Amino acid sequence: MDTRAKLGAAAAAIAAGAAWQQMSPSACPYAQRWLLHLPRPWLTPARLSQILEPQPGERLLEVGPGTGVYALPMAERVAPTGMVAGLDLQQKMLDDLERRAARAGAPNVELRQGDATALPYEDASFDGAFLVTVLGEVPDRAGALRELRRVLRPGGRAVFGETALDPHLVPLGRLRREAEAAGLRYERQVGRPPLGFYARFSAG
Repeated sequence: MDTRAKLGAAAAAIAAGAAWQQMSPSACPYAQRWLLHLPRPWLTPARLSQILEPQPGERLLEVGPGTGVYALPMAERVAPTGMVAGLDLQQKMLDDLERRAARAGAPNVELRQGDATALPYEDASFDGAFLVTVLGEVPDRAGALRELRRVLRPGGRAVFGETALDPHLVPLGRLRREAEAAGLRYERQVGRPPLGFYARFSAG
């Protein structure tokens, strides 16, 4: 096989792998948690804070916090009386985040294991919520978005971070359609789709 054919075969394999991951969404395994700490210039915690606008005393929810790349900075911004709830499928991720929160002196991070389509929280119990490269990992995105809308107070905001570097990318157009179908109203975005962007929605 010549070089051109090898490159073509490699490209086809990559495309097939990406298509499979789009059709078979799943959470980032704990063994690959180091991927969460790779630089993502368009999806920094500072840029998340810019569009989420966390305020001291607020209650925020992160679905899929992993090891806390975003949860810990947001917890600092809502301190001392606010809190960040983190919900993840994987207990190992939560255990890791709990250790990091203790080392960071962040007692206002509350963690629970659970599913995005059945959030274990009361209606209208959060001022804001955020998911960074997580929505595309959820098999039932419509169910997750409805649950997110349920737990947000009226006027609460939801921010989604997406990047083309993620095989589970949810493009902005699709994100808007699906979020609006769940009762979330698009407000604005920062970043550069599809390279990396945050999109903000409000709960009607």
